[in-house]
Amino acid sequence: MYSLAWWLALPLVFARLWWRGRQEPGYRAHWAERLGFPSAAPSNRLTLWVHAVSVGETRASEPLVEALLAAYPDCRILLTHMTPTGRATGKSLFGHHGERLVQSYLPYDTGFMVGRFLRRFNPRVCILMETEVWPNLIAGCARSGVPVALVNARLSERSLRRGQKMGSLMTDAARAITLVAAQTDADAGRIRSLGAPQVAVTGSIKFDVVPPQAALDKGAWLRAQIGDRPVFLCASTREGEEALILDAWQRVADKPRGALLAIVPRHPQRFDEVEKMVGARGLSVVRRSRLENGIGGADVLLGDSMGEMFAYYAACDCAFIGGSLMPLGGQNLIEACALGKPVLVGEHTFNFAQATEEAVLDGAALRVPDADALIAAALRLLEDGAARAGMGAHALAFAGRHRGATLRTVELLRQLIG
Repeated sequence: MYSLAWWLALPLVFARLWWRGRQEPGYRAHWAERLGFPSAAPSNRLTLWVHAVSVGETRASEPLVEALLAAYPDCRILLTHMTPTGRATGKSLFGHHGERLVQSYLPYDTGFMVGRFLRRFNPRVCILMETEVWPNLIAGCARSGVPVALVNARLSERSLRRGQKMGSLMTDAARAITLVAAQTDADAGRIRSLGAPQVAVTGSIKFDVVPPQAALDKGAWLRAQIGDRPVFLCASTREGEEALILDAWQRVADKPRGALLAIVPRHPQRFDEVEKMVGARGLSVVRRSRLENGIGGADVLLGDSMGEMFAYYAACDCAFIGGSLMPLGGQNLIEACALGKPVLVGEHTFNFAQATEEAVLDGAALRVPDADALIAAALRLLEDGAARAGMGAHALAFAGRHRGATLRTVELLRQLIG
């Protein structure tokens, strides 16, 4: 029934791809790959397959991919995605490896498409990043003798309840996963409850991501364009949050002199929408893509570029992590902490619950109940250099203390790769 549902849904799936391609042309490319006809050539090399669905997972995979390439010098990495932004991020991060890393879209989860994909590449192992559990993919790997590892794995209570409602479809898939490397004890417990047989706690690989020098240089350039204005960054904002933030920002009349609000929406198809939202409130906006001769007196900087989050963090004074003002689960705060930036989060951080709670307890992050409290806290930090420095130091210590998950994960994967 699950496979039949996929086949029946394919016309709607492709219609949606075409529709999304109006704003993101990448959705209209490489459709054959999504049907199990990859463009990348097969290879006689040992193939290690890593699936990273979109931007966040792809960036999180960087330490693991680099470690695997170093540990297995004769291997080739097959990196798959579901979104064009994830694919573009992978090309940016790993393009310098040449033929040692190839990219493709993951085929849709039907037995035929997955089977053709597996026969084409014959991978030694399938490594799924974070939350990607596809029943037919896992079953196909089992039939082909390809072990499946779910690494940097996380599972919220909400996702667990959703999985349990799917009955045997999800529990059978969980039982067929060879190895799980979970981020936290809580994640491990929830994954075990679905039936996964071998679950270890390795921590989050995201703590091992190192800010690249090119991103830091870009951040320094961006800061030079801004000048000495204090900068509050709202990173990876989601639909509904920007309006709350902009309205709360406007309600405060007494801001630090020249305070700049920077907003970086999580999804690129919303860049134009957010720009209109800013203009409708009578605020002036400059887009990052058009920032050539300084920011001038603009009220808002709109981050409309991909793959530059480290640069935005480097250029700001304090940062809000989006997806947390509304019940969307929040986003990753580790990158901001790794650059020593004070972090603000909303109430809804269930996707990164333990990391966020530890950051709050460590004094690296501050939780706020709503948009007005968010803006008030941000403005206090912009005016108080000592408070910013203190939170920044706590953020650096927090990020440093949790490193090492990549090495622990690679050691586990050696059991499967040999």
